Amino acid sequence: MSDYVKDLMAEVKAKNPAQPEFHQAVEEVLESLALVIEKHPEFRKGKILERIVEPERIVMFRVPWLDDNEDVQVNRGYRIEMNSTIGPYKGGLRFHPSVNLSILKFLAFEQVFKNSLTTLPMGGGKGGSDFDPKGKSDSEVMKFCQSFMTELSRHIGQFTDVPAGDIGVGGREIGFLFGQYKRIKNEFTGVLTGKGLGWGGSLIRPEATGFGNIYFANEMLATKGKSIKGMTVAISGFGNVAWGSAMKATELGAKVVTLSGPDGYIYDPEGINIEEKFNFMLELRASNNDVVAPYADQFKSAQFFEGKRPWEQKVDIALPCATQNELNKEDAEALISNGVTCVSEGANMPCTPEAVGLFLDHKVLFGPSKAANAGGVAVSGLEMSQNSLRLSWTSEEVDQKLQSIMVAIHKQCVDAAKTYDNQGEFVNYVNGANIAGFLKVANAMMDMGVV
Repeated sequence: MSDYVKDLMAEVKAKNPAQPEFHQAVEEVLESLALVIEKHPEFRKGKILERIVEPERIVMFRVPWLDDNEDVQVNRGYRIEMNSTIGPYKGGLRFHPSVNLSILKFLAFEQVFKNSLTTLPMGGGKGGSDFDPKGKSDSEVMKFCQSFMTELSRHIGQFTDVPAGDIGVGGREIGFLFGQYKRIKNEFTGVLTGKGLGWGGSLIRPEATGFGNIYFANEMLATKGKSIKGMTVAISGFGNVAWGSAMKATELGAKVVTLSGPDGYIYDPEGINIEEKFNFMLELRASNNDVVAPYADQFKSAQFFEGKRPWEQKVDIALPCATQNELNKEDAEALISNGVTCVSEGANMPCTPEAVGLFLDHKVLFGPSKAANAGGVAVSGLEMSQNSLRLSWTSEEVDQKLQSIMVAIHKQCVDAAKTYDNQGEFVNYVNGANIAGFLKVANAMMDMGVV
């Protein structure tokens, strides 16, 4: 890193103490952008980096609600409105006990570049609460969501900030949140995405992040004259991203052999390849028990490995689709020694910096999350378009548009990497994604002046 970037990183850490996830996300991007700043001194003069690491607005609020015993509960709500240069803030809401400012700021920062890559007019934001929907009744979830939206509604709108779902926020939660917004504002607008199909939602939105991840992986493989067909795939997680990835990978001819949860992972050598198995993944998620072991009870072809991660299995492709920093250096070493060809991040920043470094050093095709998992927000953007046009596209139309977007994202990454970080035949998609996503936002910021 240049001295300028090092000094800026030190300033970020000093201004944002005890926020390791945010530091990690910013450092990765700044390392890539050091290649750009040398060629664009106007960005340094305009303090673009200094501005882009600072959220435009942070909203933090109290969320009081009554549980089923009529006891008062209090949670904390957040919305990080990171950057609105190219469009309204766009990014999910996460309800999970781990939610804090560091995690949400890292997610919002990533979202800025991810949304830029989609080619759609969306800024970046993220929000949520330390509320845990697990084990709560529908009534309790509704009362929490109504209290949360009562405050959040002051800060969002279809032309201002359009939240979506994330971990802990599915169709049920989006429904309760949207209903409360409509009640308060007395208007029916596309202020949230991930809505039900009967009231403004888009087909294939739940599968979109996983579908996009497979499309991106396939584009990377194509640069080596390969495709996903016939390859063996390890997936972590068992939620929407894992579900969508498993279905699309299977549709394109791959064999998915693992899923995982906090309790361990399952290995199914026959493949997760039939509708019954895909539907059981949905049942596991809907149970809110956050375990994957019942899969091995349901399907005798599978074996459950308690307390372990799936990266010890010999596979061609690894798709981490669970949560941040789930795949570490030791996992990367195991995958590399077993001959992994491609790693594509379905979750947000699921690989540690050490793991990413190993994949790049060994010339493994590596799709970073801000590019590889952009399919979810891309279809959210398409949902916004459908809401504005007052129409609905078929699943085939949405899937086709999604694939086109992922192909365009891949091309942007390759072009940026070759322009600013030419490593011959090897494409550093980390640098490519960071640079391509940054340039669109940075140029727009320059056009708009110091705001």
